Amino acid sequence: MFGKSFLGMIAGVLTVVGALNWGLIGVGVFMNRDLNVVRMVVGTVPAAEAVVYILVGLSAVWVLIESMKR
Repeated sequence: MFGKSFLGMIAGVLTVVGALNWGLIGVGVFMNRDLNVVRMVVGTVPAAEAVVYILVGLSAVWVLIESMKR
């Protein structure tokens, strides 16, 4: 689905995790709760949270590029 390489699998997993996180953030808005899983996992360390978001973004770019090759 995301490629057979190790990097492709990691990119796929990070992209799915990122998409689920954004979905939970959206649901949390309607429930008036903070459902940001990234923040729950890494705590309130802004730099760690930013690194996770950057990795998810780069993973999405990787998946997009790989899907355009087919």
